Amino acid sequence: MAEQSAIRDEIKKFILDEFLPGEDPNELTPETPLVSSGILDSIATLKLVTFLEETYDIAVEPHEVDAENLDTLDLIKDLINSKL
Repeated sequence: MAEQSAIRDEIKKFILDEFLPGEDPNELTPETPLVSSGILDSIATLKLVTFLEETYDIAVEPHEVDAENLDTLDLIKDLINSKL
């Protein structure tokens, strides 16, 4: 399970660094809505997908780039795991 939390932590760090600089890391929980709350807009979502593809050597399909797969850290982690 350590690998699972490592993936989630890496995604969390990227989102905090890129889109929420200066925010309290404790406010970004595994269940925090990212897309539906507006943290990830279309440009941020593309940056996130590029990061995921490059970091984990996966391909995210266009139909997977939606709130169903990217709205929380846990959903993003599950998407990555399904590709690894």
